[in-house]
Amino acid sequence: MKFKSKNVKFLLYLFLVGFVTLSCDNDEIDYENEEVQADYEEQYRPQIHFTAEKNWINDPNGMVYLDGEYHLFYQHNPLGTDWGNMSWGHAVSEDLFHWEHLSVALFPDDLGAIFSGSAVIDKNNTAGFGENAMIAIYTSAGDKQAQSLAYSTDNGRSFKKYEGNPVIPNPGINDFRDPKVFWHEESEKWIMSLATYNSITFYGSANLLEWTRLSAFEYYEGLPYGVWECPDLISMDYNGEEKWVLIVSTNGAPNGGTGTQYFVGDFDGNEFVPDNASYPLWLDYGKDNYAGVTWSNEPQGRSIFMGWMSNWEYAGQTPASVFRGAMTLPRELFLYTHPDGHLIVGSKIVDEINMISQKEVALFAGQVTNDVSLDLDATDAYELSVSISGFSNSGNILKLQNSNGELVTIGYDMERGALIFDRTESGTSDFSGAFRKSIESPVVFNEEILNLQIIVDQSSVEVFVNGGLSSQTNLVFPEEIYNELVLTGENNSFYADVKFKSLKSVWK
Repeated sequence: MKFKSKNVKFLLYLFLVGFVTLSCDNDEIDYENEEVQADYEEQYRPQIHFTAEKNWINDPNGMVYLDGEYHLFYQHNPLGTDWGNMSWGHAVSEDLFHWEHLSVALFPDDLGAIFSGSAVIDKNNTAGFGENAMIAIYTSAGDKQAQSLAYSTDNGRSFKKYEGNPVIPNPGINDFRDPKVFWHEESEKWIMSLATYNSITFYGSANLLEWTRLSAFEYYEGLPYGVWECPDLISMDYNGEEKWVLIVSTNGAPNGGTGTQYFVGDFDGNEFVPDNASYPLWLDYGKDNYAGVTWSNEPQGRSIFMGWMSNWEYAGQTPASVFRGAMTLPRELFLYTHPDGHLIVGSKIVDEINMISQKEVALFAGQVTNDVSLDLDATDAYELSVSISGFSNSGNILKLQNSNGELVTIGYDMERGALIFDRTESGTSDFSGAFRKSIESPVVFNEEILNLQIIVDQSSVEVFVNGGLSSQTNLVFPEEIYNELVLTGENNSFYADVKFKSLKSVWK
């Protein structure tokens, strides 16, 4: 969502509103006659990640499942590739990979732009809009941020805004946004997690229309973790015990800019209490995974997470022509016990990726003492499974490169237990000094063996370490996809086992 200055956002909104007619009932902005049209073969366009047909996107919003469809709403500017005129774009999928673009769901109105939020299925008609109505809860971002509702009774194809908006007026907090709502069975009420400057405030409601403040959770005193955004409180099972995970996106990420941290603890329907742990804990240590939340009403009970694949340090400067912005691949979250004794959250790509996977091919198995180059039959996207053991010393272990000399390097620091991703020569990167840098993440468990799942698309590399106990998501902008793997054994010695899968485009 978020430029750091609320005033900048509001002035931009007022400027745009002079060119379009907006109303509370979703009058559509006429932008279909633009000369620029969607092109899914343009340079840098992801082939397996979600992107809008055209123009700007950021935070995923309103992620909810209903009647065989996963709904993805998202922060969207229908008028261009820069941030502004925040609306809710909309797409649906039956499998989390192949998406059908739908009309923009929510446009700005006299309460302001439509900032981030969530959606729920009101199975018991608590709000009175109808059984199984889809209710969108979002931030109205006018002069003061407040929380509003819209509802749909046709599977999300159209929304009507609630006449009593806002349902939670601003109490005098500048940063008051991003409501994430769920039904809490034990207390028989809806729970809202709301970002309130550097805390998360919980509200409760029996009907989604009238809300009572329950409590607030604040862990740090000011810096270095600044304004909190996009919270998500989710229940997860760990060996038959219910644990609660509070996801919070914030500034001050371990590798610079914006990132997503989390807390593990307990929730009694009123208050969240974190377990003792070595906070901050990060859901992803890469530069480009922000504002992510999980799907509501997921039919298998999975905690499926998706984030915005960018960083506010340079999000508005990345190369763009028809589109700007993408989402991470959907990931299933799970809990695991850290060697220090506290619980951590891991993530793995959802099993639905197998629907776009070609047959796995064994590329290499053996000792590496000199550089070993392996050609990758890659056109759209691909997945590498790399197992490395028996390191002689720290250093680079592999490179992904193309014929233009563009490359990324993955190294391992044995002493510090750190995986190092270097994108300084990855391709186009002169748009921001914050983009060209090495990025580090911890290696959790069994530091004698590195099991890496690496998923490469046209403009991203996602790395999952040891089954997803830690991960990195990083943008790259090469002229063409990296189509060669080099196991770098010149200054190191190790055993490597490499397997390859081609991934089919979900757009062609």
